[in-house]
Amino acid sequence: MTNNTNPLLQAWDGAYGLPPFAAIEAEHFEPAFEVALAEHRAELDAIAAQSEPPSFANTLAAFDRSGRLLARLEHLFYTLTASATSPALQAAQRALAAPLAAHNNAVYMHAELFKRVDALYEERQALGLSPEQLRLLERVQLDFVRAGAKLAPAAQARYAQVMERLAELNTAFAQNVLADESGYQLLLKSEAELAGLPDFVRAAARQAAQDRGLEAGVHAITLSRSHIVPFLTFSERRDLREQAWRAWVGRGEHAGTSDNRAIAQEILSLRNEQARLHGHACFADYALADTMAGSRQAVMGLLDRVWEPAKAAAESERQALIGQMRALGHAFELEAWDWRFYAEKLRKARYDLEEAEIKPYFPLDAMVEALFDCANRLFGLRFVARPEVAGYHADVKVYEVQNADGSPRGLFLHDNFARPTKRSGAWMNALRWQARNGIDALPVILNNNNFAKGAPGEPTLLSFDDARTLFHEFGHGLHGLLSNVEFERLSGTQVLRDFVELPSQIFEHWMSEPEVLKKHARHYKTGEPIPDALLAKLKAAELFNQGYETVRYTASALVDMAAHSLTEAEGPEVVDFEARTMAAYGLPAAIGMNHRLTHFQHLFSGSSYAAGYYVYMWAEVLDCDGYEAFVEAGSPFDRATAERLVGCILSAGNSREPGEAFRAFRGRDAAVEPMLRGRGLLPA
Repeated sequence: MTNNTNPLLQAWDGAYGLPPFAAIEAEHFEPAFEVALAEHRAELDAIAAQSEPPSFANTLAAFDRSGRLLARLEHLFYTLTASATSPALQAAQRALAAPLAAHNNAVYMHAELFKRVDALYEERQALGLSPEQLRLLERVQLDFVRAGAKLAPAAQARYAQVMERLAELNTAFAQNVLADESGYQLLLKSEAELAGLPDFVRAAARQAAQDRGLEAGVHAITLSRSHIVPFLTFSERRDLREQAWRAWVGRGEHAGTSDNRAIAQEILSLRNEQARLHGHACFADYALADTMAGSRQAVMGLLDRVWEPAKAAAESERQALIGQMRALGHAFELEAWDWRFYAEKLRKARYDLEEAEIKPYFPLDAMVEALFDCANRLFGLRFVARPEVAGYHADVKVYEVQNADGSPRGLFLHDNFARPTKRSGAWMNALRWQARNGIDALPVILNNNNFAKGAPGEPTLLSFDDARTLFHEFGHGLHGLLSNVEFERLSGTQVLRDFVELPSQIFEHWMSEPEVLKKHARHYKTGEPIPDALLAKLKAAELFNQGYETVRYTASALVDMAAHSLTEAEGPEVVDFEARTMAAYGLPAAIGMNHRLTHFQHLFSGSSYAAGYYVYMWAEVLDCDGYEAFVEAGSPFDRATAERLVGCILSAGNSREPGEAFRAFRGRDAAVEPMLRGRGLLPA
């Protein structure tokens, strides 16, 4: 293979400039990256070597335009390794982790380039820059500083070693979690083992078994959340619930090739060293310096305000579950693999509401139409299916996004189903960001979910939580599609970490609006809209089990902060540290955590959410208060409020400081009370 035959190095001249997915092999990436890295280094050297004094145009704008080939390859590579990986792609990912990190070090430790950037930064108030230009200069200069540009040469050399090793460890951690998830299956071969499972759970388990080539009649429960949570909710077999639960919470915590314990410990050690090289006492201080929160004290102030009320609510829930158990004649202790099972029975007894009654009204295709309808009514967007355009996997649906006048806005790729070659969770990413500086193509935005696919000829039915996740990720997608900035560094979701969840979480509110549900939540067999009586029951039960959910989330956020607030040079043994931390906080064993450290991908598959899992609650303060603007306007589809949301937040990307952006939308800072009220944590 030569560069002339490598499809990654040719013009992507197919529909919408998408990559030639069918022609791409894992072996194409390493030589393509070699070319792209060299090209980018040459571009940066040319910027740095100019004889003309630094100006915004010849330094900052040029820097933002540089590396187009590299960006194109990185977006594609990380999309495939997350969503459609293979042993060959995983090998390439391991091989490229350190070289790509080394290149990033070389970019941000480029002394002559930084000298030009820093000179402009020092004179920034006298340059007559537009607000967006000034924001770009400030963000890029900070990017350099936070990546080590001001460190002494010896410290820079060590910093580069640390970052390259971290890249290798992050890759290994993620691949280990995927190995545990894709390698596990609980096989159900008899009616006794299927006891209690409703038809929709059986259908998903039967499809999972077929996808894995298992014999007819076998059902498989995988570690996809869309499998494991329904199984824990409905299975009458307590022994099998325990088995499945232990596999789920034990990912990454066992001897063998996918053991993440030593990897997580080394990551924590290296992050501490990274922070100390920057003069910080711990990694949390380093990470939070560039957030809205700004400090550990601010984060802990929010988490502490929630923790004790959430525990008290969860204890009331626990007592109610024990009462339900005793009413059924079950005398054993309530364990973590029991909570969802008895909570579902209690919900049925208390509200005459059960998951099996809800799901038929939430077929995936109808909920996708709900997304598109809300986006049209709020923002004037149209999503036009392009089935003739191939994605990177047969599951991917491609849509052209149009403005209200029919002009093109971007491309949206929707990848909704769990599969063994796809990492768990849900996320948004981009194959191409919106920008006008050197990018003359439309943004290409992706949403990934992990729903259990329905059987052939049958719809995929979502739970209420699944539908909320669908809306959440689409909110991120809208943030990317509605971006309207000059510079790629400021585009879309590339904002401060505790602001990025605002667009996604505020969009969740439309999912539960009665107006939306009555239009789109229709029974998949009869087409009848969701009954008012069922809506009333959903409304009555909206705070049910919220103590449990809040404790699980907050526990994970507290462990994250504790682990990244350590000042010792050597990271702790993570399983013991987690147990000691949660014991000190009084986490009930029957509740547990959203994510344990050995499979906490937010923290250890990369650094974006390290010392940052709190951001979902921080953004919830913003989104709950922000949605009140629509309530106050009298309609969830008030166009003036929607236009203000676009202008101040969704189109602005990182072109303005996030606190300023929120105040421009809301007219003031956010209040915490709407979030606490939404979780049922305010005193009655």
